[in-house]
Amino acid sequence: MMTSCSVRSLLVPALSLLVAVGMGSGVRAEQKPSSMAASEMPAEFKNIGITENLGSQLDLSLMFKNEKGESVPLSSFYDGTHPVVISLVYYSCPGLCNFHLNGVIDALKTVDWSAGDKFQYLAISFDPKEGPELAVKKKESYMKVYARPGTEDGWHFLTSDADTIKKLTEQVGFRYAWNKEAEEWAHASAAVVTTPQGKISRYLHGITFDQRTFKLALSEATNGQIGSFVDKMVWYCFKYDPHQSKYTLYAFRIMQVGGALIILILAAFMTPVWIRARREHMALKK
Repeated sequence: MMTSCSVRSLLVPALSLLVAVGMGSGVRAEQKPSSMAASEMPAEFKNIGITENLGSQLDLSLMFKNEKGESVPLSSFYDGTHPVVISLVYYSCPGLCNFHLNGVIDALKTVDWSAGDKFQYLAISFDPKEGPELAVKKKESYMKVYARPGTEDGWHFLTSDADTIKKLTEQVGFRYAWNKEAEEWAHASAAVVTTPQGKISRYLHGITFDQRTFKLALSEATNGQIGSFVDKMVWYCFKYDPHQSKYTLYAFRIMQVGGALIILILAAFMTPVWIRARREHMALKK
């Protein structure tokens, strides 16, 4: 049986140890106070994102190097007829940029319009340290995935100097920052659809894209001037919903189209009746 003396002999050292641990923990907490809440974002990353500058004109005189190492102006990709899609990425990106480019390719593979025929696609690196040697490898990789021989002239992987990149990203509203700890760029992602004249028409945010949304954005950039009659009618009946990031049916335009169809049907039905009545009237006069 344990005596009161033996109990005290066990409790005293145990209590002493607990007090020591508690005091030690308090000292460590005071020596290393938390400088930032776990959920708080570092100041340098708070401004990262994309501001939609819809309707803004891009400076088409900006110079870039294509994957062949040739210096070309941005204007060389705009012919005044076809829309141009721009993705701001960097080729050595370990994650987000690859997901974005994969998403673009996956969507465009399901669209019956081909790059170089109905539109141009530009992947532009915002890292001034990257050059044509990386760009050409990236293009070769994605051309294999796109798997449409003869469309290479519709895909362009560009690089440029820091000043040019700064001007373009500011015009697009693309804000990014270098993460020293991770040694990579912190940034958002979006495919920027521009008109044949170089004005920003639509931002398609994210890394996955709906085939219909992509096609309608291309059509919207030209006011329905590319594609078949059916493509134009589909574009006319849809309107972009920024809250859903996709095109949805526009009731008013559907009513307009429906009204026009009713008029055409009535005209087709009534015209023969009117012609027959007129002929009978003329015959009675004779």
